[in-house]
Amino acid sequence: MLRRLASLFCAAAVTALAAGDYAGADSCKSCHPAEFQGQSQSAHARTLAPSAANQPGDWAFGAGLQAISFVSRVDRENYREHGETWYRELNGYSITPGHRNAAGVQFRIFDPAARILRCFACHSTGPLTLDADERIVPHEIGVRCEVCHGPAAAHASDPEHHRPRNPAAMTAAALNAFCGQCHRLTLETDEEATDLRDPRNSRNEPRLLTASACFRKTKGGLACLKCHAPHGTPLQELSAYDSACQSCHTTARHSHPVAGRACVECHMPAVRLDHLTFRNHRIAVYAAANPVEPVSAKGR
Repeated sequence: MLRRLASLFCAAAVTALAAGDYAGADSCKSCHPAEFQGQSQSAHARTLAPSAANQPGDWAFGAGLQAISFVSRVDRENYREHGETWYRELNGYSITPGHRNAAGVQFRIFDPAARILRCFACHSTGPLTLDADERIVPHEIGVRCEVCHGPAAAHASDPEHHRPRNPAAMTAAALNAFCGQCHRLTLETDEEATDLRDPRNSRNEPRLLTASACFRKTKGGLACLKCHAPHGTPLQELSAYDSACQSCHTTARHSHPVAGRACVECHMPAVRLDHLTFRNHRIAVYAAANPVEPVSAKGR
């Protein structure tokens, strides 16, 4: 009975249907080979894995572009997020973001806030369940096709009559909110930070994008997919995003020389959080000394 309740609770945490409603990413390969290939190599697909032999814990969270955090099962009722994270910048370990020391933070599986369940839910695909020993079991590890396109077993068996969800058809506001279900900041109190000047909110890209002047001036038409290809990893070369900016800003005017600089260097400055770097998605004009608060009235 306890496991049954847990399974229902896990399913509610990811707003999922039954496991049988999911086809799995491999079922997409034959009809969508290019999308499958790109998505399989993306950071999303690698955002959860069992810990390797040289890693701590039971589970490794993160693709490793910047960091990997680790989670261990403590007992039948509790999991622990380790207090030390591996950072690419260091090629070594330091305190996990949001932690006060290396002791880690323990989470109850059945806590009303469902914190540990939501961690697994945002790093996996399909409903979470508990096995006979009360271990959390992701249906499919990593963020795969059906996170964005919805349960696809019916589509795989009868594609003509069962169409998957198409995020590209959403309004920009709806798509940003959809991505923001996981790409968001939660604090120790499980409350999302609301102060856009708080550097920690640089991790909350959809919220900041929606607060930008570009979003308002396009009448809510600027969505995550304007810059980020849905089936790949975000491009690391900053100038690769210039074309997206120039599709609207065809005759941009600058008061200072900008030759050779990518648009996002100035208008989406880098925000440092310990050993992590995030781009401020509140597109605006910023002073070099303050990458979180716009200096122009247009960006407020």
